[in-house]
Amino acid sequence: MNKKEKIYKEEKYNNNVIYPGDLSGLPDVFSNILVFIDNPYLIRIKKHLFDKKLKYNLKNFVEYLAKKNKLVVDKIFLYDAPPFQGEYDSEENKRKKLYDKFIARFKKEVIIVKEGRTQRLKVDNVFIYHQKAVDVNLGIDLASVPFEFNHIKTIVLISGDSDFVPVVEKLKKQEIKTILWTYFNRDRKSPFSKSNELIKSVDKYVKLTKEDFEEARE
Repeated sequence: MNKKEKIYKEEKYNNNVIYPGDLSGLPDVFSNILVFIDNPYLIRIKKHLFDKKLKYNLKNFVEYLAKKNKLVVDKIFLYDAPPFQGEYDSEENKRKKLYDKFIARFKKEVIIVKEGRTQRLKVDNVFIYHQKAVDVNLGIDLASVPFEFNHIKTIVLISGDSDFVPVVEKLKKQEIKTILWTYFNRDRKSPFSKSNELIKSVDKYVKLTKEDFEEARE
């Protein structure tokens, strides 16, 4: 692997903004953006970075990162699925109420929430939960950007899912640039350790840090 192909930056660099491709197409002035958030992924990053619970404001988090990278947020879209709610399970009902509380706050802050659903399966007498339609909803909205927001030429995606590579490539053909806000490390036991095809596909990516979350701490 040559230097141009290298995913991870050297430790001596402090700037966490990485350009894997051609720099010429990205503006130096402030640009309006749409932000698409894979919320379960963002929650995993926060839990990985912080041993204890961290309360932070999601809108402030997005706007802080946008300003730092010379971007102006036009709209924020968040994708998630409510917890499975059993008819008589008090713990599931508690999780659902907590989820509803956060979603209501997001909507109050004019964050556009798109919800899938959570499926419960019983395998060997153990319940397994799977989120359904979250990534599909996100992918559909990404692909719709050139038609529904023709004034937007740059989007931000918060995710680590390589399934979005085809839609990112499609957006490139529509002259829409994708900036990825993501996280990775070199710990082989970490869920964030693998080289990500999504990182290679975007026009630019930014590695999220603990400081980014702390800037939006409540």
